[in-house]
Amino acid sequence: MKERDRLRIAMQKSGRLTEPALDLLQRCGLSFRQSRDKLFCFGEGEPVDLLLVRDDDIPSLIAQGVCDLGIVGRNVLDEFQLTAPEGTTRLAELRPLGFGRCRLSIAVPQEMTYESPQHLQGKRIATSYPGLLGAWLEAKGVQAGVMTLAGSVEIAPRLGTADAICDLVQSGGTLVANQLRETDVLLESEAVLAASATPPADERGDMLELLLKRLDGVIQVRESRLLLLQASRSALEPIIRLLPGGPQPTLLPVAGQPDQLLLQALCAGEVSWRQLEEIKKAGAREMFVLPVEKMLA
Repeated sequence: MKERDRLRIAMQKSGRLTEPALDLLQRCGLSFRQSRDKLFCFGEGEPVDLLLVRDDDIPSLIAQGVCDLGIVGRNVLDEFQLTAPEGTTRLAELRPLGFGRCRLSIAVPQEMTYESPQHLQGKRIATSYPGLLGAWLEAKGVQAGVMTLAGSVEIAPRLGTADAICDLVQSGGTLVANQLRETDVLLESEAVLAASATPPADERGDMLELLLKRLDGVIQVRESRLLLLQASRSALEPIIRLLPGGPQPTLLPVAGQPDQLLLQALCAGEVSWRQLEEIKKAGAREMFVLPVEKMLA
């Protein structure tokens, strides 16, 4: 295979991960020019290109060395790891990305008696994830028939072709519409950054390191808020105890008021009204909660 000096990322061409993935990459300072066939995006600012493909193809493209990285659902990555032929390059989950959250679950007809996985003994289970389902059944000591379907898994019990299903669930509305109820969660999934377990040893490896640092900064910022407030020195200890998780706050003097301090705290996650009210009761005033746009540790 021809050596490349540019990092290549595979991602979903169209689907629920596409827009959030593009937004994440843009927040990392990457911009792209799309080809006429809309399958390849050339990186304009950094040596990073995109290949737009089917979600299910992403792990194999990484394993074959066609791409260095992939943004893909953990469910797809783990299924590939379990079902890939022996000798296939092993992949690694480098980062969870915090969007596209769903779960892979067992669901049974609402009228079916179900108290534990043992009730699946001898049953037929329809799924698009035979590897993950098979591993779960084996771990539970259950012998059941695994029926692999490419789509429309949820209608299999109504058609009489399966007794239960194993499928992705987000809100659960599709299960209710098909008279099914969720019983067991096999996997909590979200979009992840996947790569070969052995990173590139050339300049692509340097770019990968830089990209990971930017990703960490973007993800941390996305879930962070900057809290600014004023307080007297005597109120600092109870206020700091109430601060949401994060690094130690920064304290600055207030001009002309030696007993007053300005506190600046980076908070991990949202700061609720209730938290602000509690902090105010402890002695804080002039409080501001601000979004954080960029951060580089």
